[in-house]
Amino acid sequence: MTGSRDDRHAAHAASFTHHADEYAAVRPGYPPAAVDLLAPAGARDVLDLAAGTGKLTAALVARGLRVVAVEPAAGMREQLAAALPGVELHDGSAEAIPLPDASVDVVTVAQAWHWFDEPVAAAEVARVLRPGGTLGIVWNDRDENVPWVGAYGALLHEAAGPQLARDTHPTPGDAFTDVLRTDVRWDHVLTPDELVRLAATRSYAIVLPPDERAALLDRVRTLVTTHPDLAGRPRVPVPYVTRVYTARRR
Repeated sequence: MTGSRDDRHAAHAASFTHHADEYAAVRPGYPPAAVDLLAPAGARDVLDLAAGTGKLTAALVARGLRVVAVEPAAGMREQLAAALPGVELHDGSAEAIPLPDASVDVVTVAQAWHWFDEPVAAAEVARVLRPGGTLGIVWNDRDENVPWVGAYGALLHEAAGPQLARDTHPTPGDAFTDVLRTDVRWDHVLTPDELVRLAATRSYAIVLPPDERAALLDRVRTLVTTHPDLAGRPRVPVPYVTRVYTARRR
């Protein structure tokens, strides 16, 4: 793909609008142990920033928290509104959060911090958090130490180039302290067809030219139907390591 890094970044970030229904259907949610870390005891008002289709939002709402969701992609907002009609939902970005100063106890960011202009976003998050509030950032990573998952990931990494969020380490800046990483291991169960559809929801797959995208998904389909650890299995547990980063607003 040609163009500047910023142009490519913007194209990848915008791509989710057009495949939001598939994202909602096959992307993993977040395990309860991870949500425990993101929403500590005593928290009440939560901003789910870059909330997407509401994968994390739903888990926060289920805990009785008062959740506001902010999401820039129209397609994602449509999916979230349909799934969680009672949630306050805003069009907005991490760099311009449409909430008042010191208005929430927690800001959560799932699968999205790497899309942000980090210094600007961190300042905005600090602005809307109350003193002592929690910033919680989370990514789901497939456990590629498992042989078939490593083979699956290798196909995607070939298409992804430098766009992967894997090994991203957030640095929220001087407004925050007590930055801590915790890993949570769990399985997300999918059918072989859903494994192919999961690959198709990656931003780098969405923005490929149609023939390259089709070729990539054909390679993924061949893998999930012929790999000795997968062939003939109607449902497959996909092992994940969920990276949870928490930080406290000074």
